[in-house]
Amino acid sequence: RMSRHAQKLRDHDRNPCVAETDATTKCMDENNYKKDMCTAYFLKYKNCRKFWHGIMMQRRRNGVKPEMPSADERKKILESMG
Repeated sequence: RMSRHAQKLRDHDRNPCVAETDATTKCMDENNYKKDMCTAYFLKYKNCRKFWHGIMMQRRRNGVKPEMPSADERKKILESMG
């Protein structure tokens, strides 16, 4: 059974970067935990976190709840951006 924290990290409605997290972990596993082999994955994860954090802060400023858009909402946001 996963801890509550681990469950939050796996929840697509709470964590917009589950796919990036998984890809990074997989890369690290496959490359014997040599970080320099997975730089691109770390960058994608970092960009994902930065992007959604910005959206979350904007929603917080605008009084929008929940502050983190749901997985479905995020999909629409990304589609609207092209």
